[in-house]
Amino acid sequence: MGRGATVIVAGAGALGLSTALALADAGCAVTVFDPAPEGANASGVAAGMLAPVFETVLDAEGSGDLPLLLAARNLWPGLAGRAGVELDRSGAVAVGSDGWLAQIRAGLARAGLHGADVGRAVLVELAPGLASEYADGVMSREDWRLEPSAALTALRRAAISAGVSFRGEVARQRGDADWLVAATGPATDLAPELGSLTPIKGHILRAQLADVGHVSLRGERGYAVPTSGGLAIGATMEPGRADPAVDPSHAQPLLAAGSTLFPALADAPFTLAAGVRAATPDGLPMVGASSEPGVLVAAGARRNGWLLAPLVAQIIVACVTGRDPGPYAARLDPRRFEPQ
Repeated sequence: MGRGATVIVAGAGALGLSTALALADAGCAVTVFDPAPEGANASGVAAGMLAPVFETVLDAEGSGDLPLLLAARNLWPGLAGRAGVELDRSGAVAVGSDGWLAQIRAGLARAGLHGADVGRAVLVELAPGLASEYADGVMSREDWRLEPSAALTALRRAAISAGVSFRGEVARQRGDADWLVAATGPATDLAPELGSLTPIKGHILRAQLADVGHVSLRGERGYAVPTSGGLAIGATMEPGRADPAVDPSHAQPLLAAGSTLFPALADAPFTLAAGVRAATPDGLPMVGASSEPGVLVAAGARRNGWLLAPLVAQIIVACVTGRDPGPYAARLDPRRFEPQ
């Protein structure tokens, strides 16, 4: 199906909105279905890290995926310029014990990367208020970030300007549309491949704290990411949990973990949020044609929904328009988990 195709996109998170905008720009008539209020999804709860380097180094399962993650990250300036999303390219710094930092450096070396060693004076300049016990760290300029709520708003606004329609309800079938894109989680039956997804609930704490710098910090107990109002501290990983309700018992452990990086967090006002993501068995999303005719899948990005969004959109547009989906489409084939 070429230009002018009618497409339903189920899901208004980072993957769904990026895909809807790209499809509209390709000449398609697009309608996005999502019953949740604007921004009330896992993409809105996320910290907004676009972190190919530290996601690779800190996640043993993703050790071979750095080229794919970097390719996705490199598409972000184009998407950000198109939609008016502000990118922060200040970078990210790992801080921790000498032994842990040695593991970080070794992981970077295995990936063919070299992080910059930074001393205490630079650390304090990059992250004012950082705990005095951290004398040095390892920095990567390759990891960027964005503000999730602002990015969702910008993507939606750009999509509407491009002619995308929105309906606040669940997409239950393709109907008369040429294509349906399932950019949602495992709780739907739009595509049989979605049955391979596992829900993962995550809590994230947002603390009000002034002057925390711009770099994202990776510690041994979690991360601290600057936001417009302070810091996002996270995150819990609760596999198999699909309820989005906030559990207050997670606040103090997250606050304690964040306070090891920024001691002032112990007395800072905070809010706690929870979201449910979907993960595939190999940690990479399913992107491409379903075995269900006329259905495409764009789901299961685990922690990297924001990072992978423009690459996912590019592949889906290629599927709809009959173009070359690029070198990573086979790696993300939704049918890769079918019995051989």
